Amino acid sequence: MRSWCYGFGPELGALLEGLPGLDLHIVVGGLRAYNTQVMDDALQESIRGHWKTVNERTGLPFSDAVLDRTDFIYNTEPAGRAVVAARMLALQASLAVFHAIQHAFYVEGKDVTSDSVLASVVSAALNAAGVPTSEADFLSTFRSEAAVMATYQDFEQTKRWGITGFPTLVLKRNGKLDMVTAGYVAMPTLIELLQSLVDQDSPEPVGAET
Repeated sequence: MRSWCYGFGPELGALLEGLPGLDLHIVVGGLRAYNTQVMDDALQESIRGHWKTVNERTGLPFSDAVLDRTDFIYNTEPAGRAVVAARMLALQASLAVFHAIQHAFYVEGKDVTSDSVLASVVSAALNAAGVPTSEADFLSTFRSEAAVMATYQDFEQTKRWGITGFPTLVLKRNGKLDMVTAGYVAMPTLIELLQSLVDQDSPEPVGAET
C-alpha cells in the first residue's frame, strides 16, 4: 500500500512478461500496519503530494476519494493480510490480487481496510485468475490465525532484512539474496540492475583478454 509500489506495478509486470520463468514471491512490508489514528489534514496533504508525484512520473491514475474522507484510518495490515491470504489460497495468483487491491484503492477509491471490500476485490481477482473462490472462502482464510501470523511474520522478515523503503526487489539465487532495487525504477534501469548482478556471477571465459 505504498504509492510507489503501485507505480512500480507496470515495470514489474513488464519484467515478468519478459522473463516468464522467473518466480515471484511477494513479502508484504507493513507500511502503516496496525495504525489506529484517523488520518489528519497534514497526513492527507503529504499523501496527496506523493500521489501527485507518482502520477506525474508514471501516468497512473489516482482517486482522491479516500483522502477526502474525515474518518479514514490508514491501516495497511488488512490489505497486506489479504495478499497473504491469497498467497495461501493460490500462490500463482498473488500478484494479480496485489494489483487488484491497489487498483481498488488508488483508482476506485475503495476502502481496503474493510473486510467486505477486500472479500469482493480478492475473490473477483482469484476467480479471474482461474481460482474459483467465494467471498466466504476468502474471509475464512483471511480471518484465520494462520493468515494473521503469516502477515506479521512477513513484516518481521522485512525488518530482519533491513528493508525500510518500498518497493524493494530482491533476487534470490543459490540461497543468496541480492538487492536489485530499493525504490521505484523504470523498466530499462531494472533490466540493467538485474544484468549487472548476473554479470557479477558469470565466470570470465578461458582465454579472454583482461
